[in-house]
Amino acid sequence: MKLIVPFALFIAAGFILAAGCVAPTNNGAVNATTAATFAPITITSDTGLNKTINATTNNTSEVKGSLKVSISGISYPENLSVVLDNKTVGTVNPSTPLYLMVSEGNHNVMVCKNLVCKQENVTTIFGKYVTVDFSKQLQQDVEFPNPTARILDYYKNGNIISVNVEFINPSTKDLLMSVVVSCRYTYIDDRTLIKIEDTSTDISEQYVSAGQRITERQNLYLGTDNILNYDRPVIKELTIN
Repeated sequence: MKLIVPFALFIAAGFILAAGCVAPTNNGAVNATTAATFAPITITSDTGLNKTINATTNNTSEVKGSLKVSISGISYPENLSVVLDNKTVGTVNPSTPLYLMVSEGNHNVMVCKNLVCKQENVTTIFGKYVTVDFSKQLQQDVEFPNPTARILDYYKNGNIISVNVEFINPSTKDLLMSVVVSCRYTYIDDRTLIKIEDTSTDISEQYVSAGQRITERQNLYLGTDNILNYDRPVIKELTIN
């Protein structure tokens, strides 16, 4: 009887110790599992990713090249408009060119004065300096800021001096323009054989549309065939209405 009781007590103590060892292990496993549920963050939505990518793309700057527009070769007192791809981007004058930064590629550049425009096609490249100069193109068409007339050339045929007069209208409205052209000459009188000085005059009138030019020939009739010499014809008067 004395041997049986201690053995029973030993077995009971073993169960108690076993139960105590198992319980802490289970508690630890539960805590670990519970803590793990807070680790993942649900940001893998396709919509969210797409929005991030689009925002990055839109913030990318456009690649541009340098463009210089000039009219340095002409004498002109006013600023001329610069048009890039049908949009006015600034002005230019003989002493001050226009510097632009434009997107890479092919562009149409124009320089305009009222209704008169000259254009060039250019290709801009990143890191390359492109210059376009309109001096030669504008030399004839935009060198006159105001309506005027000028003598292009003249020649003598017998007792007639033919004069080609150019009427120039750079304005934005149609004009009625008239000129008085004269030429001084000397000749020998048939009867007295005396040298005489005289002047021949002619008047011409033209209706010139806005931004246009017209060339008209005028004939100056001399009084005799015995011409000694004659001066260059000149425009004595210009009337614009």
